[in-house]
Amino acid sequence: MTANTLKFCISIAIYVISFSTRAQEVEKQVDLDESIETPVAVLNDTLSKKKEKYGLRIGFDILKSTISFIDEDFTGIEIVSDLRFQKNLYIALEFGATERTDQEDFLNYTSKGGYAKVGANYNLYKNWLDMNNEIYVGVRYGFSSFSQKLNEFTPNYYGTYFDVPTYTSNIEVDGLTAHWFEFVIGLKVELFKNFFLGTSISMKNMISQDQPANFLNLYIPGFERVYVNNKGFSANYTMSYVIPVFSK
Repeated sequence: MTANTLKFCISIAIYVISFSTRAQEVEKQVDLDESIETPVAVLNDTLSKKKEKYGLRIGFDILKSTISFIDEDFTGIEIVSDLRFQKNLYIALEFGATERTDQEDFLNYTSKGGYAKVGANYNLYKNWLDMNNEIYVGVRYGFSSFSQKLNEFTPNYYGTYFDVPTYTSNIEVDGLTAHWFEFVIGLKVELFKNFFLGTSISMKNMISQDQPANFLNLYIPGFERVYVNNKGFSANYTMSYVIPVFSK
């Protein structure tokens, strides 16, 4: 074997060894990349397949129940419920009854009746895995059937120097109705599995109402305090529980 032939064989051997080493390094890099990507792919696949709960949530207004215990001039209860029918959409139903006696500048009156509100909520909050919290906006149509009773009144005599007497009255008007629309902003937080605490505020606008012949409606069950231009505002604090129906 000549010197040139020996050099050629050595060069070929070096090239083969170098190519083999480079191929092993590339293979190790591919294995490493796959080992990194695989858990991520599995996690993404798990998240995509995670099923969410759909069910009926039902509860009550803590605020009205609490006031009923501490204020002898107020008795009320409100049941709240919603049903999830799409990922972020809920059908909402609320109903209740109140009786409230209030004292104004020149009269004392009692409002009593029942009401119902129906509408929908849209959840704006994007939950993490296994979370079911809500920050939502919603709309409601409200209806109330109620009565107004004028208990006492004091005539408003402008400029008089004498004491104005207060008169007792037994005037009561039944069969009154009211219809309104309201915009709702609220949140619900899942404290324990399927158990929620929530709060919301409602801005209301009266559509129509029956007025007593002797005085204006100052408070309507469901609508609550009637302000200027037939506007209203209310807040609630709720405790509720979800009854799971299905998952998807």
